[in-house]
Amino acid sequence: MQKMSLTKKSSYWYNLPAELIAQHPKNTRSESRMLVLDKATGRVEHEKFNNIIEHLKPSDILVVNNTKVIPARLFGYKTTGAKVEVFLLEQKTDSSWECLVKPGRKLQIGAEIVFNEKLKAKIINHADEGGRIVEFYWDGNFWNILEEIGNVPLPPYIKRESTEKDKETYQTVYAQERGSVAAPTAGLHFTKPLMQQIREKGIEILEVVLHVGLGTFRPVKTDDIKDHTMHSEHCQISEDVALKINQAKKTGRRIIVVGTTTTRTLESFAENRQLNSGSHWTEIFLYPGKEIQIIDGLITNFHMPESTLMMLVSAFAGYENIMNAYKIAVEQKYRFFSYGDSMLIL
Repeated sequence: MQKMSLTKKSSYWYNLPAELIAQHPKNTRSESRMLVLDKATGRVEHEKFNNIIEHLKPSDILVVNNTKVIPARLFGYKTTGAKVEVFLLEQKTDSSWECLVKPGRKLQIGAEIVFNEKLKAKIINHADEGGRIVEFYWDGNFWNILEEIGNVPLPPYIKRESTEKDKETYQTVYAQERGSVAAPTAGLHFTKPLMQQIREKGIEILEVVLHVGLGTFRPVKTDDIKDHTMHSEHCQISEDVALKINQAKKTGRRIIVVGTTTTRTLESFAENRQLNSGSHWTEIFLYPGKEIQIIDGLITNFHMPESTLMMLVSAFAGYENIMNAYKIAVEQKYRFFSYGDSMLIL
């Protein structure tokens, strides 16, 4: 295969029957199927996710993204009675957010919105790509009100309205830091008992943060993927975590990461195969030809055709390995995307 073709968006297309796109989670998180890919040989095996502990060594470090999804979709009314939707994207100040709004033509600067007796808002400015800056006013605790009236921002390929149950199932069991409008879905397969089993095996679990934005669903629109610009997302790594990972790398211990968001966080702080600590906005875009410096293993879900996430896993595991594994996953009727099955790449 010509290496140049790996920068073409169309190289990352695969045929996915719509019925394989998971619309609901499994009743038990760890009962998801897991395709195991050996990136050195391309060999594929089929297991259940709860068997992942058999693939981890006591010397491994497991790195997770502990971001927490906020119930970012709010429905309210203008003072005229017109129904509107406000989607929280990014907090700007204690009381103002960058938001997407529907219908945009009805929500110009100065428009007032009532969500309930405790929460109101006013449009105070325009934002990029048709968004708005929205100032909120509330009585009580903002986050408690959001939990009460907000809706889980399910991805567009889940063709149903969110439910109260999604507030639990579309959240990792280790979520802590509020800020994401989409879940780091590779982590949805872990249960608290499974995390405890992993710790009992001697594996250290470290946490980083990347707040997932809507850019995770943004399609690549350029034919040459090198011309694509990633949506900026905020991430951070503590000094302690960076130190532990650097020491582990020196002694040959494996760094196994949960999800593409964790991968992007680590690789965005990497310099000469060493990890820096800190807090920054990243637009890192990993695709075949880009060096992966830190990670040795990846737990991930199955991603959309022609997506930046397909390109990332191809950079790590090899393009032909990934395309073959996806072909097998479709044939074996794996469940795809956020609420779907898992892939372990070692």
